[in-house]
Amino acid sequence: MSETKTKEKKGFILRALDTVERVGNGLPNPATIFIILTAVVIVISAICAACGVSVSYDFLDSKTGEINQMSVAVVSLLAPDSIRHMVTTVVSNFTGFFALGTVFTIMIGVGVADGTGFLSALLRKVAASTPKGLVTAVVVFLGIMSNIASSTGYVVLVPLGAILFMAFGRHPIAGLAAAFAGVSGGWSANLLIATNDPMFAGMSTQAAQTLDPNYTVLPVANWFFMIASTFLITAIGTLVTDKLVEPRLTPYVPDASEQVHDIAENEKRGMRFAGITAVVYIIFIASLVVPTNGLLRNPETHSFLSSPFMSGIIFFMMLLFLLPGLAYGIGAGSIKNDKDMIALMNKTISGLSSFMVLIFFAAQFTACFNYSNLGTVISVSGADFLKSVGFTGLPLIICFIVLTAFINIFIAVDSAKWAIMAPIFVPMFMRLGLSPELTQCAYRIGDSATNIIAPLMPFFVLTVAFFQKYDKKAGIGSVISTMLPYSICFLLGWIVMFSVWYLLGLPLGPGSPMFY
Repeated sequence: MSETKTKEKKGFILRALDTVERVGNGLPNPATIFIILTAVVIVISAICAACGVSVSYDFLDSKTGEINQMSVAVVSLLAPDSIRHMVTTVVSNFTGFFALGTVFTIMIGVGVADGTGFLSALLRKVAASTPKGLVTAVVVFLGIMSNIASSTGYVVLVPLGAILFMAFGRHPIAGLAAAFAGVSGGWSANLLIATNDPMFAGMSTQAAQTLDPNYTVLPVANWFFMIASTFLITAIGTLVTDKLVEPRLTPYVPDASEQVHDIAENEKRGMRFAGITAVVYIIFIASLVVPTNGLLRNPETHSFLSSPFMSGIIFFMMLLFLLPGLAYGIGAGSIKNDKDMIALMNKTISGLSSFMVLIFFAAQFTACFNYSNLGTVISVSGADFLKSVGFTGLPLIICFIVLTAFINIFIAVDSAKWAIMAPIFVPMFMRLGLSPELTQCAYRIGDSATNIIAPLMPFFVLTVAFFQKYDKKAGIGSVISTMLPYSICFLLGWIVMFSVWYLLGLPLGPGSPMFY
């Protein structure tokens, strides 16, 4: 009887997963989605303009400090002036897209650190030096930290997690699951500013400026929250692995002895060079920031938050990766001359070609959407509706997190989702008194939590292949059923921490308020 029920349950789960996969696979490429959305916006703007759709709202004049009444009507993108505007601003829309420069800047440093082998050697060194009792926590933690280098964690740490667990006599699939949970489920958590921080900040800034032209979302907007999230996800990932996932796995007998090898002598020399360089760099920057009259403080107010250091944080983070990575390459012998260094930068930037294509079309969609005033109309109308039904504050944000988590299963690219959602939800929530930083933070929670159960996530198939190495029968359903406890616990744990953060009114990052 119970056996029949189990089969039925599994059958239902697999059918549901097949549906998700089928729907997801039927979606066009993210760049194509933006082309379609742009066309849809053009048509809708023409219809709404013809119908005379408009809204009125109060806005704060940043110059005078006075609250004025503003009326905005939808502008038809098929009108002659609109057509002329669209065709003459294509290039500036792309080159002026805030996220473009910030992502490219930090990736120059990350690319050198990754290309020289520094990040890979660092992960392997930490893994090989891990005490048995801390192995799960360390694997999850390293997974979270590895998202600094984009896909490095998926390629290096996920299979390494399996080998590390086997070296301690534990099930390799549990190691795979723990590493994958940290890398993908903890995608938005980190102790450092990662490549996705400036990208999200850029898109949030452009969305916020539709309501407040002077508003800027800093790349460190969610830093405090994401530092706390790193420890939260590490703790949850460790408990789920040890208490839920591994006990349910059948005993595994390895075919061959696999173990984690310590780094080679040349890599050790490179690590020493990198360590010394990093320490010297941090001390040097600290000498310019910590003193109240420091060079990188605000020259007039001596403030830290509104300082050249905070304005140039992406550049300084780039150097934090670039200089140790370069030092490692010299010490390990992976960099012989300046040509090798530049080649690594070139390789990194060329790897961003798909991102550039996506951003090109996302920039055009954003520009058209903003010019049509549809975003303003939707956000004002949406905010008024939510106010009228009394649905604001924390319950609203939690629903937004859950909505994002659901959408994430079908649209895997985080930048694509935020480029679509930010122009609507950021100004809408601003009108409800919630800061763009808060909305962005809520989005990132939902975007991360369901990565590990999203079949359309780019590295999901790779993870399935890793699973099949230790379980020949493993498929998409097997991986998702293994990762589902992580996803549920991450989402619930994050929502609880976010709720406490919200109720206490804590800053989400340096100079990043909770409320608008």
